[in-house]
Amino acid sequence: MSRPLLFLDVDGPLNPYAARPERRPEGYTTLRVPLDSRRSLRVWLNPEHGPALLGLGYDLCWATSWMEEANIWIAPVVGLPRDLPYVDFGSGLFAVRPDGVHWKTEAIVAYAEGRPFAWVDDEQSPADTRYVRARHPGPALLHHVDPRLGLRAGDFAVLREFAQAMPV
Repeated sequence: MSRPLLFLDVDGPLNPYAARPERRPEGYTTLRVPLDSRRSLRVWLNPEHGPALLGLGYDLCWATSWMEEANIWIAPVVGLPRDLPYVDFGSGLFAVRPDGVHWKTEAIVAYAEGRPFAWVDDEQSPADTRYVRARHPGPALLHHVDPRLGLRAGDFAVLREFAQAMPV
């Protein structure tokens, strides 16, 4: 059996965007991503996250509105390969569903194709858990990360435990 997938969101888990805006979290560096000639987006990233994620026993995949741009802007700063696959959300990007399921969920389940997966994000809800349980035949972990804190030691421990529980 192949390794489980780890679907990574950027804003929230890797970029604690909801942290106090005047205070960069310890261990993080500031990246400025240009939006246009006058504006940029401030992103806080921790260079220790990439090596930690690579050591968890997953095949990594971006599951973020950054899509392929995560390989350009985020991967080099956090120490991840610049060629990670990503979920292409296409026309579903930011779409609001009447059932309350997050706009990423259906595409993530389809991408997984029954493979075990963990998904780290800051916007999951019970509706997403129900959707995954009803439509995904393999093990799945939807792990919420506080967007004020980003990924922490406890999050890595939960992810490691899930990966280690998968059959080899």
